[in-house]
Parts: sequence; structure tokens; C-alpha cells
Amino acid sequence: MPFRLLLATIALAAQQPVSIPNIGIIDFYGLRKVDKARIMKALEVKVGDPLPKSKGEIEQQIELVNGVVRASLEAVCCEDGKAVLYVGILEKGASTFEYREWPQNENVKLPEEIVDTWQAFMEQFTAAVAAGKAAEDLTKGHSLLQFAPVREQQEKFPALVKTHLVPIKRVLRESVDETERAIAAYVIAYAPDKKQILDDLLYAMRDPDDGVRNNAMRSLAGVTVLANLSKDPALKISPTWFIEQMNSILWSDRNKAAFALVPLTETRDETTLSLLKERALDSMVDMARWKSLGHSLAGFILLARTAGWEEKRIQDTWAAGGHINAVDQILKDFAAKKK
Repeated sequence: MPFRLLLATIALAAQQPVSIPNIGIIDFYGLRKVDKARIMKALEVKVGDPLPKSKGEIEQQIELVNGVVRASLEAVCCEDGKAVLYVGILEKGASTFEYREWPQNENVKLPEEIVDTWQAFMEQFTAAVAAGKAAEDLTKGHSLLQFAPVREQQEKFPALVKTHLVPIKRVLRESVDETERAIAAYVIAYAPDKKQILDDLLYAMRDPDDGVRNNAMRSLAGVTVLANLSKDPALKISPTWFIEQMNSILWSDRNKAAFALVPLTETRDETTLSLLKERALDSMVDMARWKSLGHSLAGFILLARTAGWEEKRIQDTWAAGGHINAVDQILKDFAAKKK
């Protein structure tokens, strides 16, 4: 499966709630100076244990460890039938990502026909993920799943968005309801003219709700695929907020930002790769070393591109299972260039 389709399938499947309570993998990000053993002690669980009963209580325990400002736990389904538990650490002095204030307008609502179609779409999408049929096509600038029942619902969105684009934009920017903002962030991608929605999606990337941010990044990833295929300069998307979001305390932010940055770096723009290396090197390394191959792929691609690797070398190294050793070699090469 091509990298783009593989990444799309991973990103969609990762959004689903964990249904298996036992832990198969524990991985970290943001952990630089703090003693990992102290974090594990505060975590109170190990591989093979059930997931922690109280996410908030464990996060508070980790935040009591000296040098930790914030902690974030996120369980993701699934690796060999078990959950992957990600432990995010924000250390003192580390870069982070700032969000906008929560919108307060209680009067803007999505049209009922959009909400109804969204609910029908989600029912079919959940079935598609469960059946392992969540591969999607982004070449139109928006998601079209190969699974026919899901695609049938998605194909209703363009006409609905064309009719209701103004209220969708208002909901995305102003609504107090995070669920409606998240729906708006997803369906707005189906606007016939993608240029009309870029500012709205970039605005939504700093929404205070992670569901809104994730859908906005997914939508922008589709637009980026279309931009690369069409070579339309009017569809050019700035990578800045995606790169900054690689430093978020939330795993879902990092995952979706990396997913979006893969097509954004396909052209090998030197300024983008330089900024990515400058602002998110540690985050790429964390991701590339994750034990879940599906979740580590995007980080490895981005890291290898910043090192100047050709696409064939990246794909061959990944296929051979040599990406962990490759990460170490890339870091050695970076260090040698500084001398």
C-alpha cells in the first residue's frame, strides 16, 4: 500500500475508542531530562496490565515528579489486539502549543441535514474500521473511503456544504458546542472550492478542543494532497502551525500534525524542512521510535526527509525494518554536521 494511503488508514483507525482494556505497548514523548524510572513508578501500570481506571489521577501523579509541568495519557486501539498507552510529558522549559480561547456563541448551529448525514457517516465509518476497511482516497482534496457504505454518506457532503457553507464557517469559528465545531471542521473539507476554506481550517487548528483540531488537520491533509497533484499555488498551505503542533502535550495533536506534514513535505521545500528540524526534531525522533509501526511511520518519514534521504531509501529502510537504527544514524549525522 502506498505511504499516503497507509497513513490515511492509520489516522482514521486511531481515532476510534479503545475496546480492549489490556496494555500491549507503553510509549513516551516529550521525555528528555526527567528520570524515566520515576515516571514509570508514578504511572503504576506496565505492559500486560489493564488500562488505568482514572486517567486524570495518574496524570496528576506524574505531574508531581520533579521537572514535570504537565502529563497526558492517551490509549489508542490497537496493536495485536491490545491497547497502546502513550505517556506525554511537558518538562520545564520545553516548547508547547497554545490554543485559542473557548468560543462563546450559543446561537449558531449546524443545519439538521448535515448533522443527520454526519451521524449516518459515523455509524458506517465505525463498521468500516471494525472490518479493517478504512483505507481512503484523498486525491479529490477530501476523504472518500473505499468502503462503499461510508463513501455513500461522504458523497452527500459536497452538495450540503455548498448550500450551507456560511453557517458551517460560523459554527467552526464561533459555536460554544465543541461537537458541532468538530463536525464542521470535517465536513467543510467537502467544499467545492478548497481555497474558500483554508483560512477557516487554519483557524480551527488552534481550537481549544482536540476533536476540532484533529478534524481540521485531517481536512487540511486532504487539501494538501490535492494541492500537490494540481500544482495550484492558490492551495499552498503554510506548515507553521502543523510544525508547532508537533510539540503539543496531546498525542492526538502530534499524530494528526505528522500525518498532515507528510504530504506537506513531499515537495522537499527547504524552508519547511529546515523549520521542521529546528522546531520539532525531538518530536520526530520520539515518534519514529514508537513501538507501534503504524504510529511511528509518519515521524520516520519526516525525520528522514529532514536528513535529505531520497524516498526510495526511506521506503526500503522501512520495509527492511531498519528504521530504529536509521534514527540513531540520522542523529549522529546531524551531530557531526554541527562540529
